[in-house]
Amino acid sequence: MKPLFITLLALCPLLSVAQRNLNSSATSPSPASRYDFPARIRTADLSLASSGDLSSLALTVNQLHGLGRSNRFRIGYGLRFTATAANQLDYITAPAKLTSGQESIVALFTESINNNLDTLRLGKTQTNSLNISIHLEYGITRRLAVGFNIDAIGFSAGAQQSGTFIANGPTRSSLHNTVQVAKPTPFNLLLMGDSDRGSLNSEAYARYRVSPKVSLRGGIGFQFTEYTTTRKLTLDNDRFRRKNAGVQLDVAYHF
Repeated sequence: MKPLFITLLALCPLLSVAQRNLNSSATSPSPASRYDFPARIRTADLSLASSGDLSSLALTVNQLHGLGRSNRFRIGYGLRFTATAANQLDYITAPAKLTSGQESIVALFTESINNNLDTLRLGKTQTNSLNISIHLEYGITRRLAVGFNIDAIGFSAGAQQSGTFIANGPTRSSLHNTVQVAKPTPFNLLLMGDSDRGSLNSEAYARYRVSPKVSLRGGIGFQFTEYTTTRKLTLDNDRFRRKNAGVQLDVAYHF
């Protein structure tokens, strides 16, 4: 009995370690389960987008909530800071009442009135925007998802710039080919299409989880940047917009 007792006594530490390992494996998630569709996702995203003419850097903090039993479809909100930069760019008449004759969602389906489109050619663009954003995402697999997000409302700031005003039909405006001063439109608001106001950022993307804490995104970034001149120009207009679509890459940290 004594040798058996000594043997059991010697095995006790090993049995204790084995028990701890069993308990750990029972409570810790399997590698696959770490990528299950969660009820809530919180991320901080850093993205870079460029169309060649204009580049942007954006930092977004957002939260998405899963819907339904599977949580595959997610809807959420965020706060996004976007900085854009470019050299010489042409900005076109912005208000929907001039570009299409409509000031509602109908403007999306109305042809542009080319005779009303004047140009403000800025030698430099630099805007900084802080907007509340809306997010939609769908989980295709545990690691792969597709989504879309867009700025809804916020504010912009940036340095004052000088540019050349080019009237569409020079004979109708004594201001044609004159130097004008403009600053980023201060208030941003999503109203759909040309009815939008200010500088807004949006993204269509595919996301891949490379680890439980990190994901990579790639897709198309859409930038609306808008400047307001210090004086009214042709057709009593002072707002001019630039639309850009470019390749967008992103890295995100999951909280």
